[in-house]
Amino acid sequence: MKLPVIKHLVESYSIEELQLAEQNLLDEKPLNIIVEGEDEGEKLTHILGAIDVLERVQLDNKDKSTALREFFQRVRNSIS
Repeated sequence: MKLPVIKHLVESYSIEELQLAEQNLLDEKPLNIIVEGEDEGEKLTHILGAIDVLERVQLDNKDKSTALREFFQRVRNSIS
């Protein structure tokens, strides 16, 4: 999981575009957007992270930077 990749996805795509990319990846179809990652698992992780951040922006009225920081704090806490 790479912060710059998730940040780029958050800044570049809508939730709908990311959800379509997620579905395409799961269905083994070509992605509708460019997602960096060494394999499908890493790409999926980046997509799901970006979706989570954008959902929190919408639901909790947070700015993207705050939502990104909180997302990575949750990730760090989960692996500690």
